[in-house]
Amino acid sequence: MKKLVLTGALGRLGSYLREPLSKMCDEFVSTDILDAPAKLHANETYVKADITSLDAMVELLEGADMVIHFAAIGDEAPFETLLGPNFIGAYNIWEAAFRNKVRRVVYASSIHAVGMHKKTDFIGIDAPHKPDTFYGLAKCFAEDLASMYWDKRGVESVCMRILSCAQVTNPRAVGTWLSYDDLISLVQRSIDTPITGFSVVYGVSNNDRAPVDNAKAQHLGYQPKDNAEQFAQSIFAEAGPLDPLDAGNTHHGGPFASVELGHSGVAALNLNSDDVAKA
Repeated sequence: MKKLVLTGALGRLGSYLREPLSKMCDEFVSTDILDAPAKLHANETYVKADITSLDAMVELLEGADMVIHFAAIGDEAPFETLLGPNFIGAYNIWEAAFRNKVRRVVYASSIHAVGMHKKTDFIGIDAPHKPDTFYGLAKCFAEDLASMYWDKRGVESVCMRILSCAQVTNPRAVGTWLSYDDLISLVQRSIDTPITGFSVVYGVSNNDRAPVDNAKAQHLGYQPKDNAEQFAQSIFAEAGPLDPLDAGNTHHGGPFASVELGHSGVAALNLNSDDVAKA
């Protein structure tokens, strides 16, 4: 690769991706709305930019081979709050990619695009959209945008429906965990797979209790290695019996399936203080 661009580069997950992505290209451009980090990699250029500005994104993606799009508000919020970064920002990325002849967008989508499916349904990548929140609705919008830009304009996309990429601190995460190493592997396969067209893949580790099926995404060659079963006994013992009538326990979206629209789902995830949910 000559040039890769990473949005949301100073977020928790973006920070994990900067180094491995810098090794996959000659020129690596990272961007966020925050000031530049103290240290950059040898081939890394940082650009402070706002994804809600189409002009800024068009300028940013000039000459890029691919863009890895992680910039967004990572929690449920009022629709008006999400409209700019999560909806309009997604449009700006795909439109800027098209105008610059960028080959592929690798997108941090989410299980919350299908969060109202029941956990007992072993859903595949072809499960119909069933968002659990405005946040999940934004992921549905971006996935449909990606599909349309492939069909109508030839921009490839890989939409990675991340389940939960944070430390395993709750019973749901025993099935939904995506380790940081597996996240990096998933992004790398989404970049180096020769042809993807429009693809969807679940971002989940090799968990014994993974509630989703990646069988139809085998063309990406993603082979996760980590397994959250090592945490199961202690997590289940600490949590005690779960309420079978609570939508947060019975649906793929977890707490996002049970919160009122516009209210934080992250607050109910029982994350460690150093983890900010990116689901």
